[in-house]
Amino acid sequence: MQGRPAADEGADAVKPAKGHWQLDDIAYAQIDHAAIADDEDMFYLLMSASFVETGSDTYATNLGAHYAQYPDIQQWLEDRWEHEELQHGASLRRYVETVWPRFEWQKAYDGFFAEYALLCTQEALLPDPRLEMVARCVVETGTTAYYHTLRELSKEPVLTGLLGNIRNDEVGHFKHFLGYFKGLQAQDPVGRLRIASALYSRLKELRESDSDVALRHVFAHKGDLFSDRQRSFDDVAQRIYHLISSGLPAQLAVQMLLKPLLLPPRIESCLHRPISRLACRMLAY
Repeated sequence: MQGRPAADEGADAVKPAKGHWQLDDIAYAQIDHAAIADDEDMFYLLMSASFVETGSDTYATNLGAHYAQYPDIQQWLEDRWEHEELQHGASLRRYVETVWPRFEWQKAYDGFFAEYALLCTQEALLPDPRLEMVARCVVETGTTAYYHTLRELSKEPVLTGLLGNIRNDEVGHFKHFLGYFKGLQAQDPVGRLRIASALYSRLKELRESDSDVALRHVFAHKGDLFSDRQRSFDDVAQRIYHLISSGLPAQLAVQMLLKPLLLPPRIESCLHRPISRLACRMLAY
């Protein structure tokens, strides 16, 4: 089953876990429009993120099927991970539509999803369930670093709080995927060389990520928003990627990336510097 285009009332379909923050907790009516409305960089970053997060049910469905033989993992993916990811999309969509109401979000998203859905296939997942968990850890490292950076860039208080919520969720997701990997690894170990290979290959894929697809569709549908800037797509993309790259929390990313290798502390310490340099290059969008 593939994901689906977002309905206009898609936020109502989100069912977050009990005790988890909800859309009603976000004070959209208190947004300081003067602090955000003219920020072209955040426009592209937030719109792109809202697209990717809204389409996350596609990955959730594929992952659920991938781990059908592990009921506890499948249940968490369906009951928690998918709902929280969709809530990220719903909350970001509500924010960007509040700040930039003239942007035709649904139309732009539909174009994005038509292309994005072709990339989200069972074949794109690693056949070995242990190594796919490693790949999930890399993805969650990237999203944690991304939302951490956006939060640092934010000058609007409501947005800062929202991005903090999402970042914390992504850290929680990383911990779950890492925990499931450790459980699978304890039952049937896979060698560190294969783990390192999975880490590296998924890091390379982040450079050709769904964010690229989203950004193109946001730019294509921006209409007369920021028309006074007269920037080409290549100029916008280069500026956005540089902005994210220069603000990435490298130390945090490296600490997370090393975890699936399950290295002794002394060896992990020795590898920290070279892995840090590699991560900065690979996460540099």
